[in-house]
Amino acid sequence: MPNLRQRFIKIFGLSLVFIASIGFVFLGMGDLQFGSRSAKVAEVDGQAIDQTAWDNAHRQDMDRALAANPQLSLAVLDSPLMKYASLQRLVRDNVLAAAARRENLLVSDAQLAAALEQDPTIAALRQPNGQIDMKKYAQLLSVQGLTPEGFEAGLRADLERQQVLGGVQTSEVASNAQIDASMDALRERREAQIVPFLTATYAAKINPTDQQLTDYYKAHLDRYQAPETVDIDYVVLDVDSLKKSVQVNEEDLRKYYEQNAAALGSPEERKASHILITVPKDATEAQREAAKAKATKLLDEVRAHPDQFAAVARKSSEDAGSAADGGNLGFFTAEKGIDPAIAKATFALKQVGDISGLVQSEFGYHIIQLTAIKPGKVPSFDQVRAKLEDQLRTQEAQQKFSEVADEFKNGVYEQADSLKPTADKLGLTIQTAKDVTQTPAAGAQGALANPKFLDALFSADVLGSKHNTEAIEIGANALASGHVTQHTAAHAKSFDEVKATVREQYVNDQGAQQARAAGEKQLKDWTDKPDSATALPAAVTLSRQDTHGEPPSVVEAVMRADPAKLPAFVGVDLGAAGYSIARVNKVLKATAPTAAEAQENRTLYDQLWSAAESQSLYAYLEARYKAKILVPVPTATAADSNAANP
Repeated sequence: MPNLRQRFIKIFGLSLVFIASIGFVFLGMGDLQFGSRSAKVAEVDGQAIDQTAWDNAHRQDMDRALAANPQLSLAVLDSPLMKYASLQRLVRDNVLAAAARRENLLVSDAQLAAALEQDPTIAALRQPNGQIDMKKYAQLLSVQGLTPEGFEAGLRADLERQQVLGGVQTSEVASNAQIDASMDALRERREAQIVPFLTATYAAKINPTDQQLTDYYKAHLDRYQAPETVDIDYVVLDVDSLKKSVQVNEEDLRKYYEQNAAALGSPEERKASHILITVPKDATEAQREAAKAKATKLLDEVRAHPDQFAAVARKSSEDAGSAADGGNLGFFTAEKGIDPAIAKATFALKQVGDISGLVQSEFGYHIIQLTAIKPGKVPSFDQVRAKLEDQLRTQEAQQKFSEVADEFKNGVYEQADSLKPTADKLGLTIQTAKDVTQTPAAGAQGALANPKFLDALFSADVLGSKHNTEAIEIGANALASGHVTQHTAAHAKSFDEVKATVREQYVNDQGAQQARAAGEKQLKDWTDKPDSATALPAAVTLSRQDTHGEPPSVVEAVMRADPAKLPAFVGVDLGAAGYSIARVNKVLKATAPTAAEAQENRTLYDQLWSAAESQSLYAYLEARYKAKILVPVPTATAADSNAANP
């Protein structure tokens, strides 16, 4: 009777394979059109997720993807496949948020601050005093249509969600033998001959009539919807817009230079060498006295022979990092780059070659020799004039913003028929934008990326009465108001507008059907008469780790073929991409993993085990909090499959 543990490991190994291939599950999903903006599209823990939340989540996903890879196709990123994936992620986030809320897994302010400091972009805003420059922080976020409060609330929610799965994601449960056994399914290799029936081959022969295209267009009218759009004028009141009107006089500029000259340049740097006699933190008084006596003796020696400092350091210093280099500590400033006690003693020395007395730090006793001085540099007024002028203009613009913000708000409200009076009074530029949708476009910035501003443009009051929007806060020290000049309701595009797209989709859909039919017929013929399968392509070796460029579904079908019945034919429906037949010839003996491969296997196993446990916990939470997606899963189109399998 097979060992129960071995049977479990084998089954679990197959589960790992399934989880490893999750990324391929959504290949080839079809068109999905969003409905009413207020419609409920999902529900978690009794709370509705509406169309607007879905749209915003999808926009954020697109922005993140484009930021990581600007070459990505917008058509692919905005496909029904990707839209549905965004909804799934949004539902998952809400499930984990519900669990965090119910279990009181709260993130403290200290934890939030620590997470912010780990972001290199935010860390780069740190000032010499160690504090984050909050003005630059707010400006950084406002470009993305965010406020510090909104960004931090989102990060806090992310951290709370991470805590829900944190425990299971760090568990380790298996021995090396168990890992090797469970990874057999991944390492197993099989020889197969692959015969593809590609959609493109059949689509190239299809020449549809106008009537066929018209019928297809009418049958799939929901694919060809144009969203509701507006053309707008808008004005933005922010520091940048106000800076344009700020004038700085020469006297103020020179005074500002004199007050800030030191901060504008580079500080003095000094280079030093040291000899360290260490004192353990738990040293007794006797040990401390012994260390001090040893250091005092070395101090007398180097003061008697200053030119021998480096040699003494190499011989006697207990700083393993610098002793071999004669105690060299390199250059540092008085404020940073070295232990404060060392910096203070070094900058107290008068000239190169001087040697300090004993300097005590948390590490022990130091003897320091000054070896070089790099004077600080103060730039001339002309060198920093442009920078200083910009700083002064920014400061005055920030002050002016506080003074005119209420004037802006009142102006766009009281003179609601036009933005021009307010823009003229405050010296602002009226900007225009066409075909604006209520969902921010990928890559949009400023007001056009702000959901509150866009929602205001599509409000009944603005559209019905043709009034300005109220002043909307779109970031730190930034307000915007818009005025709709043209409104176009959502509508089906005319056949002539989308004829080229209709033809492409019709041809691809018909090509996929013909490819599938041809493949299924050929599979039946070869299965009935195996000897008739002649002139097949050359055999390839496949494994779940080395797919040889074949689609994951083909590889999985090859690996699942019954080894007791080989050779055998298997057919795989590739959806919009066509069909594929594989003749599975034999199972090849797996090679023993090298030491490096064994380590990779352990890492992969740990990751997949963690993923399996996380997925199991999430499935439980999904059921507990009654998560439901209320829109249908998209159907397959050739365009999606081609995008997923370039």
